[in-house]
Amino acid sequence: MILFDISPLAGGVGIGIFIFVFLIGAGAAFIAYKMLKKSLQTAIRLVIVAVILLISVIGGIGVLWLVSRPSRPPGPPPQIRNTR
Repeated sequence: MILFDISPLAGGVGIGIFIFVFLIGAGAAFIAYKMLKKSLQTAIRLVIVAVILLISVIGGIGVLWLVSRPSRPPGPPPQIRNTR
């Protein structure tokens, strides 16, 4: 009964979503790197790629955090009434 408190997406599915979001960001960073190859210096290109990858990692961690939270916060404990 205690395992129902954890979202089912917290396991492998959540990690899969994190990897998917990261790969989208990595693809965007690769495309940006190739597009800027002839116009900017290497250091500036690498900074732009690092920023894109950082945003991707933060987004993936955010998605993983959102899917691993319990669906609703626990409420107050029920009050026991004396019926006698």
